[in-house]
Amino acid sequence: MTLPDTISHTIPNALTIAGSDPSGGAGIQADLKAFSALGAYGTSVITALTAQNTRGVAGVHPVPADFIAAQLETLLADVRLDAVKIGMVASREVAEVIRDALTRRRPRWVVLDPVMVAKSGDVLVDDAGIRAVREVLVPLADLVTPNLPEAAVLLDAPAPVDRAGMLAMAPALRELGAGATLLKGGHLRGEACPDLLVTAEAASWVEGARVDTSNLHGTGCTLSSAITARLARGDSLTAAVASAKAWLGTALAESRRLDVGQGHGPVHHFHAWW
Repeated sequence: MTLPDTISHTIPNALTIAGSDPSGGAGIQADLKAFSALGAYGTSVITALTAQNTRGVAGVHPVPADFIAAQLETLLADVRLDAVKIGMVASREVAEVIRDALTRRRPRWVVLDPVMVAKSGDVLVDDAGIRAVREVLVPLADLVTPNLPEAAVLLDAPAPVDRAGMLAMAPALRELGAGATLLKGGHLRGEACPDLLVTAEAASWVEGARVDTSNLHGTGCTLSSAITARLARGDSLTAAVASAKAWLGTALAESRRLDVGQGHGPVHHFHAWW
């Protein structure tokens, strides 16, 4: 695999702000793997420790907001960051800490993956956490990447069941204040997995085939981090989304080579090398 030399003078730096996944398929671990696979140096700020594996989450231990602030301030005082990905945030205090830190030392790109709904359909954060994501973090983001259930939670509306519904939801998502939205269509029925990229200028479909695999652990984390890495390397938003989606499709297809856990396994982030 040859990475385009879009930034020739230096390797870009990317930051993930998210929780830790001991099984390595989601959260901080997936983000750092995606950054590395796509040519960005990865840094991290941990918002929560979890006890989880490929079969589910057994416990969550949040990191106190003041220590998240300390991690951010220490890192930002020293390291130039070209792009930041924000994952699951469950409290308004933490959301405001992240917003304040990134406003003072804003990188070129901020990507928000609003992790609020589990694959089981369970909502992972309470109403206060949902409001914090909607009111504090979405307006901070250059790109927000909800799947259909997450978009429904953000808007307190039914989830779309087809492309027409996705298009109809686009204006309301834009009104939340993000620079752009990638509405992910993986929950639609059928052989295709279309995503809808909505910017201030246009709405466009990013097509992809459905991969026949149960190794879906961390796909949302991985896609948003892959986009972040490509933006850090200098891709346009449209090019970064298309490149990241194509890369994830191959990572899903090659996940059959991994043997990790007994539930929903991870994608193969390093399929190009091993």
